[in-house]
Amino acid sequence: MHIDRLDADLIELLTESPMLPVMECARRLGVARGTITSRLARLHDGGVIKAIIPQVQPAGFDYQLVAFCSVEIIQKFGHEPVASALAESIPEIVDMYTVTGNSDLQLRVVARNAGDLQAIFDRINQVPGVARTSSSLALREHFQGRTLPLVKAYAKNSPLDEKTMQIDQ
Repeated sequence: MHIDRLDADLIELLTESPMLPVMECARRLGVARGTITSRLARLHDGGVIKAIIPQVQPAGFDYQLVAFCSVEIIQKFGHEPVASALAESIPEIVDMYTVTGNSDLQLRVVARNAGDLQAIFDRINQVPGVARTSSSLALREHFQGRTLPLVKAYAKNSPLDEKTMQIDQ
Protein backbone atom coordinates (compact mmCIF):
# COMPACT_ATOMS: atom_id res chain seq x y z
CA MET A 1 0.00 0.00 0.00
CA HIS A 2 1.25 3.50 -0.85
CA ILE A 3 1.50 6.07 1.95
CA ASP A 4 2.26 9.75 1.51
CA ARG A 5 3.51 12.54 3.75
CA LEU A 6 0.04 13.25 5.15
CA ASP A 7 -0.32 9.58 6.12
CA ALA A 8 3.14 9.70 7.73
CA ASP A 9 2.29 12.90 9.63
CA LEU A 10 -0.98 11.37 10.84
CA ILE A 11 0.79 8.19 11.98
CA GLU A 12 3.41 10.25 13.82
CA LEU A 13 0.78 12.40 15.50
CA LEU A 14 -1.21 9.41 16.73
CA THR A 15 1.92 7.52 17.78
CA GLU A 16 2.92 10.43 19.99
CA SER A 17 -0.66 11.09 21.25
CA PRO A 18 -2.91 8.04 20.67
CA MET A 19 -5.85 9.63 22.52
CA LEU A 20 -6.23 12.63 20.17
CA PRO A 21 -9.73 13.01 18.74
CA VAL A 22 -10.16 13.06 14.95
CA MET A 23 -11.11 16.76 14.97
CA GLU A 24 -7.91 17.68 16.81
CA CYS A 25 -5.85 15.62 14.35
CA ALA A 26 -7.54 17.45 11.47
CA ARG A 27 -6.87 20.84 13.09
CA ARG A 28 -3.20 20.09 13.76
CA LEU A 29 -2.61 18.73 10.26
CA GLY A 30 -4.66 21.43 8.54
CA VAL A 31 -7.04 19.07 6.73
CA ALA A 32 -10.72 18.20 6.83
CA ARG A 33 -12.12 15.89 9.50
CA GLY A 34 -13.37 13.58 6.77
CA THR A 35 -9.85 13.37 5.35
CA ILE A 36 -8.52 12.11 8.68
CA THR A 37 -11.36 9.61 9.03
CA SER A 38 -10.88 8.24 5.51
CA ARG A 39 -7.07 8.15 5.87
CA LEU A 40 -7.33 6.21 9.13
CA ALA A 41 -9.78 3.74 7.56
CA ARG A 42 -7.53 3.28 4.51
CA LEU A 43 -4.40 2.81 6.64
CA HIS A 44 -6.20 0.28 8.81
CA ASP A 45 -7.79 -1.60 5.90
CA GLY A 46 -4.44 -1.62 4.06
CA GLY A 47 -2.66 -3.21 7.01
CA VAL A 48 -0.36 -0.24 7.69
CA ILE A 49 -1.77 0.31 11.19
CA LYS A 50 -3.26 -2.42 13.34
CA ALA A 51 -4.66 -0.23 16.10
CA ILE A 52 -4.17 3.01 17.93
CA ILE A 53 -3.46 2.00 21.50
CA PRO A 54 -1.35 3.09 24.45
CA GLN A 55 2.13 1.58 24.53
CA VAL A 56 2.29 -0.53 27.67
CA GLN A 57 5.69 -0.60 29.37
CA PRO A 58 6.03 -3.73 31.53
CA ALA A 59 8.79 -2.00 33.55
CA GLY A 60 6.10 0.45 34.68
CA PHE A 61 4.47 -2.32 36.73
CA ASP A 62 7.63 -4.01 37.99
CA TYR A 63 8.64 -6.26 35.07
CA GLN A 64 12.19 -4.93 34.96
CA LEU A 65 13.96 -7.83 33.23
CA VAL A 66 13.80 -8.53 29.50
CA ALA A 67 15.16 -11.76 28.06
CA PHE A 68 15.20 -13.39 24.65
CA CYS A 69 14.46 -17.08 24.52
CA SER A 70 15.20 -19.31 21.54
CA VAL A 71 12.95 -22.36 21.43
CA GLU A 72 13.57 -25.57 19.55
CA ILE A 73 10.41 -27.58 19.04
CA ILE A 74 9.78 -31.26 18.54
CA GLN A 75 8.95 -31.16 14.84
CA LYS A 76 6.06 -33.65 14.97
CA PHE A 77 4.12 -31.14 17.10
CA GLY A 78 4.39 -28.34 14.54
CA HIS A 79 4.92 -24.63 15.10
CA GLU A 80 1.32 -23.48 15.51
CA PRO A 81 0.29 -25.82 18.34
CA VAL A 82 3.45 -25.04 20.31
CA ALA A 83 3.15 -21.29 19.68
CA SER A 84 -0.52 -21.35 20.73
CA ALA A 85 0.24 -23.33 23.89
CA LEU A 86 3.03 -20.92 24.84
CA ALA A 87 0.83 -17.88 24.23
CA GLU A 88 -2.07 -19.33 26.23
CA SER A 89 -0.04 -20.47 29.23
CA ILE A 90 2.68 -17.83 29.67
CA PRO A 91 1.54 -14.19 29.78
CA GLU A 92 5.12 -12.98 30.29
CA ILE A 93 5.86 -13.74 26.63
CA VAL A 94 5.35 -10.35 24.97
CA ASP A 95 6.64 -11.15 21.44
CA MET A 96 6.94 -14.41 19.53
CA TYR A 97 8.27 -15.17 16.06
CA THR A 98 8.84 -18.29 14.01
CA VAL A 99 12.44 -17.94 12.85
CA THR A 100 15.07 -19.58 10.70
CA GLY A 101 18.42 -20.77 11.99
CA ASN A 102 19.31 -22.88 15.01
CA SER A 103 15.93 -22.47 16.72
CA ASP A 104 12.29 -22.54 15.67
CA LEU A 105 10.75 -19.76 17.78
CA GLN A 106 12.18 -16.53 19.20
CA LEU A 107 10.46 -15.09 22.27
CA ARG A 108 10.81 -11.82 24.14
CA VAL A 109 9.99 -12.44 27.77
CA VAL A 110 9.59 -10.03 30.70
CA ALA A 111 10.10 -10.86 34.38
CA ARG A 112 10.17 -9.13 37.74
CA ASN A 113 13.51 -10.58 38.88
CA ALA A 114 15.97 -13.40 38.22
CA GLY A 115 13.97 -15.97 40.21
CA ASP A 116 10.80 -15.05 38.32
CA LEU A 117 12.67 -15.36 35.01
CA GLN A 118 13.91 -18.85 35.91
CA ALA A 119 10.35 -19.90 36.76
CA ILE A 120 9.13 -18.57 33.39
CA PHE A 121 11.83 -20.50 31.54
CA ASP A 122 10.86 -23.64 33.49
CA ARG A 123 7.22 -23.17 32.43
CA ILE A 124 8.29 -22.68 28.79
CA ASN A 125 10.23 -25.95 28.92
CA GLN A 126 7.18 -27.78 30.25
CA VAL A 127 4.98 -26.86 27.27
CA PRO A 128 4.31 -29.95 25.12
CA GLY A 129 6.39 -29.83 21.96
CA VAL A 130 9.26 -27.76 23.39
CA ALA A 131 12.51 -29.72 22.96
CA ARG A 132 14.97 -27.20 24.44
CA THR A 133 15.55 -23.52 25.00
CA SER A 134 18.42 -21.09 25.24
CA SER A 135 18.24 -17.54 26.45
CA SER A 136 20.02 -14.23 26.77
CA LEU A 137 19.30 -11.33 29.05
CA ALA A 138 18.82 -7.81 27.69
CA LEU A 139 21.04 -5.35 29.53
CA ARG A 140 19.69 -2.13 28.04
CA GLU A 141 16.91 -1.17 25.64
CA HIS A 142 17.96 1.26 22.95
CA PHE A 143 14.56 1.33 21.24
CA GLN A 144 11.57 -0.86 20.62
CA GLY A 145 8.86 -0.85 17.96
CA ARG A 146 10.80 1.68 15.90
CA THR A 147 8.63 2.31 12.86
CA LEU A 148 8.27 6.09 12.52
CA PRO A 149 11.65 6.55 10.75
CA LEU A 150 10.60 3.83 8.28
CA VAL A 151 7.22 5.49 7.65
CA LYS A 152 8.84 8.89 7.16
CA ALA A 153 11.52 7.53 4.82
CA TYR A 154 8.91 5.78 2.68
CA ALA A 155 6.65 8.83 2.46
CA LYS A 156 9.45 11.41 2.13
CA ASN A 157 9.23 11.92 -1.61
CA SER A 158 5.50 11.39 -1.92
CA PRO A 159 3.58 14.55 -2.91
CA LEU A 160 0.52 15.51 -0.91
CA ASP A 161 -2.76 15.03 -2.72
CA GLU A 162 -4.18 18.56 -2.97
CA LYS A 163 -7.77 17.26 -3.08
CA THR A 164 -7.38 15.84 0.43
CA MET A 165 -5.88 19.03 1.81
CA GLN A 166 -9.14 20.99 1.70
CA ILE A 167 -10.45 22.02 5.11
CA ASP A 168 -14.14 21.52 5.98
CA GLN A 169 -16.10 24.68 5.40
